Amino acid sequence: ETTGSVSPPCWCLNDGVCQDGTCVCPEEWVGPLCELANFCEASIYTESTAEGILKNLTFQRIIVGRYSYSLEKCEPDTVNGNRSKAIRMCTRVGKIPTLQRPHILNCNENLDSLASQVETADFSNISAIASNTQILTSMPNQLTTQSISTAANIAVNILRKPNISTDSQASASVMATVSQLLDANETEFNHNNLIDVTASLTRTMEEFSLTSNITQSNIAIQSVPLKLNSSSILFSAQKDTELGYLLSTKLEVQENVPGLNGDLNTEVQILLNILNNNNGRAGFVLYQNSKFFKSRIYKSHGSFSKRIVSGNVDGGRTSGVELAFSPKYNTSELQLRDHACVFWDYATNDWSTVGCTKGRDQFLRCKCNHTTNFAVLMSFQIKYKYAKPLEYISYIGIGLSMAGLVITMLFQIFTRKTRKSSITWMLVSLCFSMLIFNILFISGIENRNAGNYGSDTARYDQQFQAYNTSDNTLLTSDLVDPPADPWCTAVAVLLHYFLLATFMWTALNAAQLYLLLLRAMQPLPGRFIVTMSVVGWGIPAMVVAITFGVTYREGKALNYRQEEFCWLAGLDENHNFSMEKPMLWSFLLPVALILLFNFIVFINITISVIWRDNKNLTRNKKDSFMKRAISTISIVVVLGITWTVGYLMLINQEETSLIFSYVFCILNSTQGLQICILYTFRSPIFKRKVSEVFPVFSMLEIPVYLHSEIYYVSKAHLAKHAKETFRPSTTVSEDISLSTLSNCS
Repeated sequence: ETTGSVSPPCWCLNDGVCQDGTCVCPEEWVGPLCELANFCEASIYTESTAEGILKNLTFQRIIVGRYSYSLEKCEPDTVNGNRSKAIRMCTRVGKIPTLQRPHILNCNENLDSLASQVETADFSNISAIASNTQILTSMPNQLTTQSISTAANIAVNILRKPNISTDSQASASVMATVSQLLDANETEFNHNNLIDVTASLTRTMEEFSLTSNITQSNIAIQSVPLKLNSSSILFSAQKDTELGYLLSTKLEVQENVPGLNGDLNTEVQILLNILNNNNGRAGFVLYQNSKFFKSRIYKSHGSFSKRIVSGNVDGGRTSGVELAFSPKYNTSELQLRDHACVFWDYATNDWSTVGCTKGRDQFLRCKCNHTTNFAVLMSFQIKYKYAKPLEYISYIGIGLSMAGLVITMLFQIFTRKTRKSSITWMLVSLCFSMLIFNILFISGIENRNAGNYGSDTARYDQQFQAYNTSDNTLLTSDLVDPPADPWCTAVAVLLHYFLLATFMWTALNAAQLYLLLLRAMQPLPGRFIVTMSVVGWGIPAMVVAITFGVTYREGKALNYRQEEFCWLAGLDENHNFSMEKPMLWSFLLPVALILLFNFIVFINITISVIWRDNKNLTRNKKDSFMKRAISTISIVVVLGITWTVGYLMLINQEETSLIFSYVFCILNSTQGLQICILYTFRSPIFKRKVSEVFPVFSMLEIPVYLHSEIYYVSKAHLAKHAKETFRPSTTVSEDISLSTLSNCS
């Protein structure tokens, strides 16, 4: 009996972790078993000053390929007060980490003074200027637009010095400076006055690449002589997965190759097809990000970088250039949607697709007629975690609520004469808005893109052949919205409107109950129902119209709604709750104000009416605790107080939020059913009608007492108006329940 292959065990040293038979080492160690040191130990370097005084410079442990700053600082009263006096790099010679000599800063020099010296400096002083510039730019997060511009100009002037490539110290310092500039804050490159500076720097780098081989963390330069028989030159680079930067041993140049290679470990390749070779040279520059190439058209929003590669030929010309990028463009958060092959057009200082075609297999491929800076610009779509179908608890609760709301509305309409009162327009309006919201929610809340998202991606992956010459168009952004879904946007608008209307009608019901119960001796305002209708349906319409008009734009529907499901947008690109999204100011805040108003009315009614003791009542007429509790629950339900649980779901604690989610779902998905039970099934008229139709279901009436005397409605017809007033009965009558009183209007 045979079993599948099993990865052999590995015995990793120095805290290495064995994964799939291979040791994954911490950054301080490398090698198959993490046995090789990848750092230089802490050191003290003794320097001699001009006065012959010996001074120590102390450096902490340094990872190979990185710099460390001296613990000693410049004096506070100098130009560079409190800045480290020196930096020191750790490199590898064979397998042995080796410390380089420190670069010592002149504490009285700054970038401006260095810039004034570099143009007239002789060859002997260039190295010192380059080293000081490197030290002054060694804290990229502190660089400003002005300091970037000054440092770039210094680098350009140094690289243009004759035979500068023969000074390895100066060349390495300049490349380190350029690499550090590429680590500066992205926002500092958004100023237009940097465009000409960075364009001059990249052109100079192309010329310098013909004579040098230098690698830094964010930039790599490789030069190669062209032989007479060379017909093609392939430059390739691999990013070291352990150290996180480009190593010179990972850069390779091959001649007379048939084409691009298929090694998936190669992250970037550029193939130059050479014509009329005259023993010239070819040079390549690889930038780890695109900060020197700011586009006015293509806007970046994501945090992923875009590598730029350039090829330059001297003493020959090319018939074309082929490129292949193998980025990790599909992640758990993003999905590649499109890409464009571009080159940097120095005439316009922007990207252009002229003369370039694109293709895709395991690589992103390009063919261009140029030999200058190239990039593959990519657009991504967020991998939205679409909402799962509604759980059974939601289907059951909403289904029962919809049935209850329909029964309540029909009962209110068809029994208005039997009850000898006008239709309870307020309750019918509340039930109607809640019913429409429930119908929309259960049928349209799920985004239809959730069903075809995977198929759309598959179709995109299959549409590319070797090269596609018809659609290599310059992209406008690295993040794109998913396929447009007008249906989802319409559902979000309607849900927004009817849910706001539902809350507005709960507030109007609260106002009506306040007038009926706490100001019973005063008449209702004139045209009460008309006024309430305008407020109940009109104000939500205004809020929705303003929100939609302010946030929605063609092609930018996600400014208004979410993609995961058809509801208002509330999160930013980083999935954090955003104060700028409409969820907050067009829904949560208005609803919070309504619920606060409802809660105040609820407290007043509860204290002043339901739970108030009346000493004039006889003992047997006093309300029981159960009756009062049911009356309280009835007010809670019709005023939507249970929706306050939704705000508790915002608590950023998973277990607590989950508990409140279930409570919220149970209470509010069944709100319509609760209204039906409390305001229809418990009504004496409903019980009597059911008893008449189905005697076997004769129900016992259990009224909920609110007052010791009943209030009848009488109408005094004055002029063209009908004015409603309330007067207490002069005779003792049976007490009325809350459901009966709330039906009065």
